[in-house]
Amino acid sequence: MYDKHYTRLNQYRSLWILVFFDLPTETRKERKIASTFRKKLLDDGFSMFQFSIYMRFCASRENAEVHTKRIKNNLPEHGKIGVMQITDKQFGMMELFYGKKLVETDKPSQQLELF
Repeated sequence: MYDKHYTRLNQYRSLWILVFFDLPTETRKERKIASTFRKKLLDDGFSMFQFSIYMRFCASRENAEVHTKRIKNNLPEHGKIGVMQITDKQFGMMELFYGKKLVETDKPSQQLELF
C-alpha cells in the first residue's frame, strides 16, 4: 500500500539548512576570511536568503548532515555562526514580506543527487 508519509521526497523528510553568521570585517584579513566563508557556502550549493543568512535545500536528513559537517569544517576562528535545520513543511509556512507586500516563498529547485 502506498503511503505518502514514506515517500523519498516529502515535506517532513526533506530539510532546509539555514546558516546565520556575523563575522568581523574590521581588517583586510578579516574581510578575506568572511569572504572565503561565504564563497565556500556558495560552492556547496547554498544561496543567499539575506545578507548574512544562507540556505540550502536537502532531500534527506543524511544529506543535510553532510552539508552541516562541511560548514563545521570551514568555521572561521572568530565570529558567530548558527546552523539550523528545518523541514520543508516548516519552511513553507514562513511568511515573507517585501515592505508591506506579502511575497511567495521560493520552491526548492530540482537537484540531481548521485549516490
